[in-house]
Amino acid sequence: MKSIGNVTPKSMHFASPLALQSGASLADYTLVYETYGQLNADCSNAVLVCHALNASHHVAGTYEGQPRSTGWWDNMVGPGKALDTDRFFVIGVNNLGSCFGSTGPMHNNPATGKPYGAAFPVVTVEDWVHAQARLADELGIRQFAAVMGGSLGGMQATAWSVLYPERVRHCLVIASTPKLSAQNIAFNDVARQAILTDPDYHAGDFYAHGVVPKNGLRVARMIGHITYLSDDDMAEKFGRDLRGKDYQFGYGIDFEIESYLRYQGDKFSEYFDANTYLLITKALDYFDPARAFGGDLTAALANTQAEFLLVSFSTDWRFAPERSREMVRALVKNNRKVSYAEIDAPHGHDAFLLDDARYMAVVRTYYDRVWQQVDRVVMPAHKEAA
Repeated sequence: MKSIGNVTPKSMHFASPLALQSGASLADYTLVYETYGQLNADCSNAVLVCHALNASHHVAGTYEGQPRSTGWWDNMVGPGKALDTDRFFVIGVNNLGSCFGSTGPMHNNPATGKPYGAAFPVVTVEDWVHAQARLADELGIRQFAAVMGGSLGGMQATAWSVLYPERVRHCLVIASTPKLSAQNIAFNDVARQAILTDPDYHAGDFYAHGVVPKNGLRVARMIGHITYLSDDDMAEKFGRDLRGKDYQFGYGIDFEIESYLRYQGDKFSEYFDANTYLLITKALDYFDPARAFGGDLTAALANTQAEFLLVSFSTDWRFAPERSREMVRALVKNNRKVSYAEIDAPHGHDAFLLDDARYMAVVRTYYDRVWQQVDRVVMPAHKEAA
């Protein structure tokens, strides 16, 4: 299967304020996005792909003249792939607060002329979805054939089905959860504290000081990366292998796993924004559509209209299969059409990004079904997004 090839990001500016869940609002913001494939005449073949924590709008393809610039889900999206761009018009949107182009803490606050820094308003999954809906309006897309995402992206797909039920025909939620566990929130807070207590953080105003809180970012990434892998996967890749011939009897790098985590932390600290990391992990923590319904997930999903595919992975202890099954049970109680696949894979949470043949076959088969409905769909009357 061939790649999409070279792609070019696009951007769209919005002057009208976006009301946020916190009570704040954001005006004069820009969303960066990419599209792949062709939108058909009645705009019925559009698929929105929502990104996870450290990903972006660059879902597939490459950037001309930039080696190693392949999109983060290029194995999933492209001509002849599970999400086939010869059939579907696929959109990837960079979320507000990110550090990959859309308006975020690194950009200037129009009110001050200086970078927002920590003053950038806290955003939620629901805020991102409302912003994406505005972009869809501008692109003339009244209803998506599907909204899809893995991990944090799966939360966004779920939120789409709740907030805009008439605009989503199919919802694909991969390796995700209807809310974080206490353990997950704890991991996120430890990671945030690593950043907040880094002397170079400067209360979020490190841009003006010409520094980056790299130590905090390194530790945050190391903590996160441990949770993305399973114990079996770590054992197979690294075991207790030493970097040298024997113990060094110090606090440097003795084991291969230490070397790997520090490499990942160093790499992350070179390209990711600390304020963005704080924002996105808080959005993860806050997502809980059942909260407004006294914790009743069935009630929270009662107004959904989409058909659903949920996929989980057996060794994903960060977003365990039980969380997906919880959502399946709630949807079944609401008489929604639901397909569920639990893939026995050793790779932990990262499995949703990898080329497991069974996983890809499940998604491909589901999109075959979505495609069969595209020509038969009757598009709804257009409604303005909130």
